[in-house]
Amino acid sequence: QLQLVESGGGLVQPGGSLRLSCLASGFASDYYAIGWYRQAPGKERDGVSCISPSGSSTAYADSVKDRFTISRDNAKNTIYLQMNSLKPEDTAVYYCRPVVYCSGSVPPPPTGSWGQGTRVTVAS
Repeated sequence: QLQLVESGGGLVQPGGSLRLSCLASGFASDYYAIGWYRQAPGKERDGVSCISPSGSSTAYADSVKDRFTISRDNAKNTIYLQMNSLKPEDTAVYYCRPVVYCSGSVPPPPTGSWGQGTRVTVAS
């Protein structure tokens, strides 16, 4: 069974950068499309980005386009989310999950259990 663990969050000033990692285990990660999701305090969980199993297809929420970049290293079973030009509104807990597809848009948050995520706080 595929298991995913998020890491790389922290406190960063507005305009700063962070790189989140999503480490897969229990199954070959290149079998799955992976999505990044986030949940800000008091808000619903939203899709941020996704990547196809091969990495050839990606998608982004409008709010993060041109600032975030998703990538994957299947040899390391790791999916990354490079976040640049961070804004206070990017503050949230970020999660990664396998998704059925990644083509053109980020799929809605999947059902089922979520991991602990990694917390990103953008503040001065």
